[in-house]
Parts: sequence; C-alpha cells; structure tokens
Amino acid sequence: QVQLVESGGGLVQAGGSLRLSCAASGHTFSAYDMGWFRQGPGKEREFVAAISWNGRNTIYTDSVKGRFTISRDNAKNTVSLQMNSLKPEDTAVYYCAANPPPEVDGHWIYWGQGTQVTVSS
Repeated sequence: QVQLVESGGGLVQAGGSLRLSCAASGHTFSAYDMGWFRQGPGKEREFVAAISWNGRNTIYTDSVKGRFTISRDNAKNTVSLQMNSLKPEDTAVYYCAANPPPEVDGHWIYWGQGTQVTVSS
C-alpha cells in the first residue's frame, strides 16, 4: 500500500514557476513508477509526466515538454514536478499517482488527493 500527499500548488502569474511535491508512505515506494496527472476545469484527467522506479527514464506529454521536469528521491520517498513558464492552460488540479511493478495487477493504482494550480494571465 502506498499513500500519496501532494503539496506546492497555488496561484501564479503566466510565465511563473511552481514546484509540486508528492510525499509517499510505504516501504515499497522505490518499486513504483511515479506520475503526475492533471484535471482542468471542465476537462477529463490527463497524463502530464512520469518517471521510472529508478529515475532513469522520464516521459512527458507534448504540451509540457521543455517546461516541466519530473524527478524523484527514493531515499526521501518523494517525487516532484518542477513547472516553469506556466501558462493559463496549465490551470488544473494536479495529482500524483503510483504505478505498481509488473507483478502487481493494475496501473496507476494509488492516487493523492490533488493540489490546485492556478495560472493567471
């Protein structure tokens, strides 16, 4: 079982930066790929970025490439999302999620409660 708690959201002007953090509980954190998703007003939840269990591989949705950076610290059980050059369309609730190793059924089975990011124009 992994419990996830996000922090770092807030209100920022367009062009600004925010850093989201996700603190995980559970001794198996380092076995999980971790990701960030977001859900904007009136929109479906969408994938933003993910990082492999060992931090060696990352993937981003096209709209955030070059602006967002995902990272993790397995010693501290944290995953972060550095968001630069923010745009109003980045406004959303951002969720941290954990994807289990192959021997566990399911994908993105653990989720945090979300943190609001609002970008003003």
